[in-house]
Parts: sequence; C-alpha cells; structure tokens
Amino acid sequence: MPSFPTSDTDLRVKAQELASVAVRHADRADADRALSRTVTDGIVGAGFARHFVPARWGGREGSAAGLLDAVASLAQGCTSAAWCASVIAGAGRMGAYLPEDGQAELWAKGADTTVVGALMPRGSATAVVGGGWRVTGEWDFTSAVGFSDWALVCALVPQDGHRVPWFFALPREDYRVADTWTSIGMRGTGSNTLIADNVFVPAHRGFTRQDMIEGRSVGSDARCHTAPLRLLSGLLFGAPALGAARAALRVWAEDSPTGPDQDDLGLRTAAARAVITVDAAELLLARAARVADAPQASPLELVRSPADCAYAVEQLVEVVERLLRASGSSGQLAAHPLQRIWRDVHSLASHVALRFDPAAGAYGSRLLSPSAGLGAPADTP
Repeated sequence: MPSFPTSDTDLRVKAQELASVAVRHADRADADRALSRTVTDGIVGAGFARHFVPARWGGREGSAAGLLDAVASLAQGCTSAAWCASVIAGAGRMGAYLPEDGQAELWAKGADTTVVGALMPRGSATAVVGGGWRVTGEWDFTSAVGFSDWALVCALVPQDGHRVPWFFALPREDYRVADTWTSIGMRGTGSNTLIADNVFVPAHRGFTRQDMIEGRSVGSDARCHTAPLRLLSGLLFGAPALGAARAALRVWAEDSPTGPDQDDLGLRTAAARAVITVDAAELLLARAARVADAPQASPLELVRSPADCAYAVEQLVEVVERLLRASGSSGQLAAHPLQRIWRDVHSLASHVALRFDPAAGAYGSRLLSPSAGLGAPADTP
C-alpha cells in the first residue's frame, strides 16, 4: 500500500525524493515534451493531487505554505514536473466548488484522482431541456492533460443577456488531446490542447467561475477552499521558479572554479548576489503563502500578494539570466542543464498570473489611496 503524506513536512520529504528521480528524466522530458510515467506516477504518489482535496473525500485540505515548499523542492530536480504537480494540486482545489453530487462523482475513485484545469473561457455551453449543458470548446495550454483523469474546463454560458464563465467537470472519456505543445521552455509539462465536442454535462458538474474567484466553496470551510483565488494563483504558478533558480545556482556553482586561493571578486560577488536575491524572493513567496493560509486577508493584502509573487518571479528570472551569462559558452550548450532551466523560467514567467505590471498597478492604486497609510510599517502575518 502506498504511503501518503500526512503533514507538510512529509509532503516536502516526498517531493525531495521525487526531485532526485525527476532530475534524471528532465532532459528526456524536455525532448519528448512530456514527463515520463515514472515521474507522473511519482507526482500522484507524493500526494500533490490530494493536497487541496476536502478531507471528507480523503484529501488533506493542505496549506499554501506546504505546497510552496514541496513544489520548490521538486523544481530543484525538474521545473516541468514541479509545474505539473502545482497545477494538479490547484485543479484539485477547484473541485471543492462543485455541488456535492459533483464532488462525489469527481472523487469517486479516491482523492488521488488527477484533475487538470483549462482556465480560460474558450468554450461554450448551452442549457439542455431537463437540466445540464452541452459543452464544446478547445482549450490550449492545458498542463498535465496527458495523464489526467478529469478536467475542469471554462466555458461561457448565456445568462440574462450576458455570457457568464462557468467551469464544467469532464471525465477523461469526454475529451481528447491534440498534440500542440511546442514551446521553447517548460516542454515537459505537455501543455497540449484539450478538445470537447458537444459533451453532455449534468447540472451537478458545473459551477460559476466567480464562485472560485471569491472562495465560495461547497461543503468545506477549510481556508484553502474559502481563500479568494488571487491569494493562491501567484503561488501556484510562481513556486516552480523558486526551485528552478536554486537548481541553476547549484549547476552554476558546480561549473565554477572554487578553492581557498580563489581570488576572483566578480565570481564571489556574483554568487553572493544570486543567493541573496533568491532568498529574498523566497521570503516574498513565503509571506504570500502565510497570507493565503491566514483566516482572513485585508483589502491591501488581497492586492499585495499577487504583486509580491510576480515581483519574486521577476527577480528569480533575472538571477537565472545572470548565471547563464556568467557561465560562458558552456552553459548554452544543448546538453547543459542551465540552458534548459533558463528556457523554463522565461516561459514560466510569461503566465498571466505572474505579470508584474497589472498586479503592481492594483497594489499601487491601493497604496496611494488616502486610507492606505503609505510609509507605515508593513503588516507581517
């Protein structure tokens, strides 16, 4: 019988163990544009799929801080594996917004059901006489879809003269996958296109996107289900960058000349600057995780956390950028892991949840409001 994590520490240990396996498969995942079966089974076995699943369905109702630590640990072996682990955990959390009957169907085979999310409203849904919907659409960039059991897809529903985004839960037999993922980085995520064609979805397998955004869960008052989405999305997508930057530091250090007689000031200052920057980014991400796990978030924290996460990832990308330049020609060879990490973090950082300017604009507006008290000491949850 597999042993599943019962604590955040246990999850992190399992993630570290999996990282030592994933690193050996990382180059092949990059070439194949998909993770190996060994790694995908390891992601589920480590407990990522069940991390945010409600306890009554066998899940952990885990913390954001625990997921951050575990995903960052796994990313030190393979950024793509860590990304898939994180988004699977996030999609499992989304299941808590389904009606009770929908949750029962989703997790009928257990909390380790692998759920993926097709988050953009690129489909359409029409109501069926007698209840339910017919859903059609194509959702590209659906990470981990190749080894999914279920998918939660976003489609537009006509309602009161408007088109309102809803999520619909589809079992694996109701969708197919088109091989479209040819990205320059994060190749191992297998983020291909999910296609559903006039699929019938019963009423108990749908919920409005606004419910998820605002944290209106069904049957659970665990904080991971009641937290507004904006407190979690930056962490889910940013956590792999933290581990990737640490992996880049390790690889770069292994290639750099060392020893007691080393007197290259540039090399020493580059090492110090890189480590300090990564540590600072980790502090920002850890702060965002504490805010997500706290019972409540202030209006300022709701806009600060996305900006913190986006800024942290921006800094992590810059660290990897500097390390690649400092590695010389060898770091850019196709067989060198540093160039793969460089491609991965640049691709990762392009995600809409990690764009600093929109997040900073919302945060800056709040800071400059008369009631913000700009310049006062920051709250530290």
